[in-house]
Amino acid sequence: MASEPDAARPSGSHMLQSTEEPQRLLRAWQLAVLRFAVTLDEPDRLNVVALATELDRLGGRRELDDTLHFFRRSSSRLCAAIHGQQQNADATLDGFFSQIEEPRLRLAFAAAIGMTHSAPVTPGVRSKLRADLFKGLTARRPVSL
Repeated sequence: MASEPDAARPSGSHMLQSTEEPQRLLRAWQLAVLRFAVTLDEPDRLNVVALATELDRLGGRRELDDTLHFFRRSSSRLCAAIHGQQQNADATLDGFFSQIEEPRLRLAFAAAIGMTHSAPVTPGVRSKLRADLFKGLTARRPVSL
């Protein structure tokens, strides 16, 4: 059976797709920046720029002379900072780092650029991790040696 056309789908699933797509694209852009930070290869830089163009396009159709190209400008600054070709590279890299919500991606980016500091783990998260450390294990009696 052929799949249903988009018009036949419930509007709720269409709304879900429309809100998820920018998030997926943003994550792909962040991963592309990470890849460029690791490889420093020109094709990876071009991939960052291509994804930035797509993100800027999500804001709607704009005139060619419009200066509202946030992701393309950010990508240029980030790539230059990663290459060490920007005067305020640390501030640019710190700004990008602070925007990354995914902890693993944040740590990977910090390692890729040689960042010596990272955002502290919130105390609630750390204590919850420790509290769940032995969850699910059967209790044992102490063993005497």
